[in-house]
Amino acid sequence: MNILSIQSWVAYGHVGNASAVFPLQRLGAEVWAVNTVQFSNHTGYGSWRGQVFGAELVQDLVQGIEDRGALPGCDAVLSGYMGDAAIGEAVLGAAAKVKAANPAALYCCDPVIGDVGRGVFVRPGIPEFMRDRAVPAADLITPNQFELENLTGLPVTSLAEAKAAVAALQATMAASGPRAVLVTSLQVAETPADRIELLAAEGGAFHRVQTPMLPLSVNGAGDAIAALFLFHRMKSGSAATAAAAAASSVYGLLKQTAEAGSREILTVAAQEEFVAPSRVFGAESC
Repeated sequence: MNILSIQSWVAYGHVGNASAVFPLQRLGAEVWAVNTVQFSNHTGYGSWRGQVFGAELVQDLVQGIEDRGALPGCDAVLSGYMGDAAIGEAVLGAAAKVKAANPAALYCCDPVIGDVGRGVFVRPGIPEFMRDRAVPAADLITPNQFELENLTGLPVTSLAEAKAAVAALQATMAASGPRAVLVTSLQVAETPADRIELLAAEGGAFHRVQTPMLPLSVNGAGDAIAALFLFHRMKSGSAATAAAAAASSVYGLLKQTAEAGSREILTVAAQEEFVAPSRVFGAESC
């Protein structure tokens, strides 16, 4: 399995490609990582050093991979945080090239916009780019609850509302793809106070996965879960199976991180959770 992952990179800690690449490799995938930034650490620290790369560099690197004749063997493109619309267009251009070379390839977009409590934290124009350009090109998307509301303009306070918003989003996605959606960090009226949910949707079916709430706040878990969902959806052909597998691995990762009191997710120390989760959660139809 070959995956082209176009995301940010940090030298210290695990967000973007630094969160997504290793779990995929640990599962046996070959990952072609194209970095959109090179920062010392994630921006949640308040200060960082490094550079934002231009769209031209992303395009040049993808062209170099194409020059090797490798794109027909690419099975999927994965994208996350996009610094600006130009980077976004470069990502969509890469996905289009891959799909032209391999029509069976999938594009998985983690439409990073913001989060509950923080609101929108991307640059102006990115929410609209995600809604109008990225989501319509994607086969799989992994919004959190806040992003689902932002992309659809619909409230998500109950399970019924979440399902309605997902259905509305699926109607805008790539017509030729599976239109699989994974909603992360979901807490609606039906969610127990000590739990957090994922909602997977595909082909008119909905499944939810509940895991215990853990006492921590870290960056990068969303990047890992998007990568794991893509991998397991490609392997199993089922969004429900992929959601359960991704949730089980990320829960184990976050549990070890919480127990260690770490501000950074313990991607390397907890690597066995990617291949053999210590606690397995199932997906139930809803």
